[in-house]
Amino acid sequence: MANSLTFSLILVFAISVACIAEERSIYLVLMEGKGVAFFPEKFELNSEVSKAHAKRLVDSHDQLLQNTLETGTYTKLYSFKHLVNGFSVHATPSQAEKLKIASGVKLVERDRGAKLMTTYTPQFLKLPQGVWTQQGGDRNAGEGIVIGFIDTGINPLHPSFANNPFSLTSNISHFSGACETGPRFPAMACNGKIVSARYFAAGAQAVSPLNTSIDFLSPYDAVGHGSHVASTAAGNVGVPVVANGFYYGRASGMAPRARIAVYKAVYPTVGTLTDVVAAIDQAIKDGVDILTLSVGPDEPPEDTLTFLSVFDMFMLFARRAGVFVVQAAGNHGPSPSTVVSYSPWAVAAAASTTDRIYPASLLLGNGQRVGGVGLSGPTFGYGLFRYKLVFAQDAVKPNGTFPRTPQYMEECQFPESLDPNLVRGRIIVCTFSAGFYNGTSTITSVIDTARTLGFMGFALVANPSYGDFIAEPIPFAAPGIMIPRVADTEIISKYYEQQVHRDENGFVTKFCARAAIGEGRVASYKGRAPVVSRFSSRGPDFVDINRNPADVLKPDILAPGHQIWAAWSPLSAMDPLLTGLKFALLSGTSMATPHVVGIAALIKQLHPSWTPSMIASALSTTATKYDNYGELILAEGFDVKSFYPSTNFDLGAGLVNPTSAIDPGLVFLSEFQDYISFLCSLPNINPAIVKAATGECCHKSLSFPANLNLPSITISALRGTQTVKRNVKNVGVKPETYLCSVIAPNGTTVDLSPTWFTTAAQGTQDINIQFRVTRARTEFSFGEIVLTGSLDHIVRIPLSVFPVSVS
Repeated sequence: MANSLTFSLILVFAISVACIAEERSIYLVLMEGKGVAFFPEKFELNSEVSKAHAKRLVDSHDQLLQNTLETGTYTKLYSFKHLVNGFSVHATPSQAEKLKIASGVKLVERDRGAKLMTTYTPQFLKLPQGVWTQQGGDRNAGEGIVIGFIDTGINPLHPSFANNPFSLTSNISHFSGACETGPRFPAMACNGKIVSARYFAAGAQAVSPLNTSIDFLSPYDAVGHGSHVASTAAGNVGVPVVANGFYYGRASGMAPRARIAVYKAVYPTVGTLTDVVAAIDQAIKDGVDILTLSVGPDEPPEDTLTFLSVFDMFMLFARRAGVFVVQAAGNHGPSPSTVVSYSPWAVAAAASTTDRIYPASLLLGNGQRVGGVGLSGPTFGYGLFRYKLVFAQDAVKPNGTFPRTPQYMEECQFPESLDPNLVRGRIIVCTFSAGFYNGTSTITSVIDTARTLGFMGFALVANPSYGDFIAEPIPFAAPGIMIPRVADTEIISKYYEQQVHRDENGFVTKFCARAAIGEGRVASYKGRAPVVSRFSSRGPDFVDINRNPADVLKPDILAPGHQIWAAWSPLSAMDPLLTGLKFALLSGTSMATPHVVGIAALIKQLHPSWTPSMIASALSTTATKYDNYGELILAEGFDVKSFYPSTNFDLGAGLVNPTSAIDPGLVFLSEFQDYISFLCSLPNINPAIVKAATGECCHKSLSFPANLNLPSITISALRGTQTVKRNVKNVGVKPETYLCSVIAPNGTTVDLSPTWFTTAAQGTQDINIQFRVTRARTEFSFGEIVLTGSLDHIVRIPLSVFPVSVS
C-alpha cells in the first residue's frame, strides 16, 4: 500500500513538473455544432429555451476539458455560445495537442494577441451639406443605430458622449446590452448616448499580471484609443476641441446621433485575441448594428489560411447575423502585402490625409525661415524677440559623470547632462539620432528636459548621418518644433556655425546665433488631398503566412486616418505626452475605421433593410480615385516627400464618398452561403478544413474564387482566358439603363456581356466579364469597369489582375 501511494505521488509530481516546464498560452477552440444564433431551431433571444441551449454548450465545453486534461493544469477563460460553439483555455502546448484530437473538436488555434491598430473630417467628406441634410440635420444623423466598439473602453465623462435630452425618443428596441460597473465607471455612465458597456479581461489576466493603477476592470478607457475611435464614428456634434488651453475648433462624429455600445477588450498592459472574440460574441448577441474593430491580431495565423482563422470565423458569423463589420487594414505600410484584414466578409479601411495641415516654423536670426512640424505656441514676443540658439552637444557638461551616448550628448533625454546656465531661457537644438531610431529616446523626454532646465523652446532636428525622419504634430505645452528634413537641418547648422565662436578645442566660447519659434497651432487648408498615408498597410491580400496572393481586394476603402482630432482619456496610460488632455490628434488605420463605420451607420439609417454586403457594395462602387486637384490620388512612399500614383492595393476602391454611397444605383450582394462557396473554391483547399472552421459542407463551390459576387474583381494568376461573373441589383425606385465601359489592366483585354442593360426597380442583372492575357507580366496591373446609368448613377468596379501567361 505504501509503495502504491509513493508511486502515485511521484506520478503526480512528474505531471506537475511537466506542466511547469511548458509555458502556457491561450488557445481558441472551435467545437462541432452551431452557436445559439444559428441553431436549427430558431430561438428567441434571451428566451428560456435559448438560455438552456447555451447552458448545454457550456456544460459540453467543461465536460470535454475534464475528460481530456488533468484537473488543475488548465484554466477555461470563456465559453463562446452565440456566434460559434467553442471556448478558450489557458493551457500548455502539449495540452493543446490533446485537445486537437479530442472528439468533437474542429479547430485549435493559439492566441496571437491583440494590438491597437474630428474637427474637420465631416466637412472634408461633405457630410453637413450632403447626407446629414437628407437625414434632417446633424441632430438626427445616425438616429436609431447602435454601433459596437471593441477597443480599450470609453471615457464616459467626455462631452462627446454626453447624453442628449432628445435621446430618450429613439427606438433601439432591437438592442439589449448591459452596463457593467467598476473603477471610474459608475452605473450612470450608461446615459442614453452610451447604451451599454462591458469589459472582457479573462485573457489579459491569464497571460500577464495587471497593473491596478491603469488596467481597470471596468469599461473605463485608461488609454484613450477607444474614446478616440468612438467619438470619431458617433461623437456628439459641435464639441469644442481644446488642448493645452488652445481652441482648435469643434468636433463631430460621422453619425452624431448613433448610440454607442462599448466592449473593452484591450488593456494598457496587454491585449489578447480571446478577449476580443469574446467581446465580438457578446456584441452580436446584444444586437449591435455595426461592429468597429480598430483592434485585432497584428500578424497572419501561423498554421491555417488567413480566411479560416478563429478571428475571421467570428467576423464571418457576425456578418451572417446581419452585422456590418469594419476592420483596420493595419499600420505596416508602405510595403506590399502588409494588410492584416483578409476576408471578403469584413471591410478593411485604409488611411489617408486630408487637406488640413498645421505648419510650424523656426525663424533664424538672419531672416531665414525653416518649416517644421509641431502643435505649440510661439516663443514669447515672436516677431520682436529672437533668443539665443544653442545646439545641445555644445551645452553638455564637460566633466559630467554620464555615458557619452547620443541620448546624453545631443538628444536632450537627460537634464543632468546639460549645463543649466547654457540652456536656460534659450532655444535648444536636439538631434534625432540613434536613440530615436532604436526606440530608447522619446519626444516626451525632450519636453521633460526642456521644462526641468527652463528652455525657452526646443527644435528636434534630423541628423544627416541618419537621414530624414517622420514627424507628426504633437500638442507641446511649451514652444517646440520638429524639423524632419536633413536639408533644413543643414540650413540651421550653417547659420549656427557662422555665428558661434569656438576655441582651438572646438568648444563654444560665445553663442551669437538667434532664433524664434513661430505659431504652430493654426491650421492651413491647402495642398493636395487625400494622399494614402505612408503607414497604411497595402495589398495584395494573401491566403497564408507565405503571403500567396488571394482573389480578394484589400484594403476595401480609403478614409481619413491622418491627424484626426477626437476624444481622449486624460489618464493616457500609454502616452505620457498626452496626459491630462481631453482631445488628441492621432494617425492610423484605427482612425480611418470609425469614419467608415459612421458613414455605414448613416446608410443603415436611410436603408434599414439593406444587408451588410449591400452597404459594403455602396461604399465601394461610389468611392472616388481622384483628389482635390482632379488627379489620381497619390500614395506616400518610404521616404519623406516621396509619392507615387496609388493603385487598388493602396486605396482599395478609393476615398469613401458618403453623398453618393447613400444612393448607389446598383449593389452587389454576397451572403453567408456565397462565402462558404468561395472558401470551397480556394486552390488546393481541403473541404474538411472548411467544414472544421465553418461547420458547413462544400456542397457547392465557385468555378474559381474570383466569382464571389464582390464589387471588385481580383485575379491573382490569370492564364489565357477566364470569364468572371457578376450580378447586380437595382436598389433605386425607378428602372434605369446602364452603359458598360472598361479600362483593361495592362497585358489584358476585357470584354463585357452585355455592353448595356436596363434593370427594373429592385431588378437584377447578370454580367459576364471575359479576361484574356495579351502579354504576360511580372506584377499585378489595374483597371476598372464603369457602369454609367441614365439616372446619373455611376458604378465603378476596380480590376486587379496578374497576367501570368498567354495560354
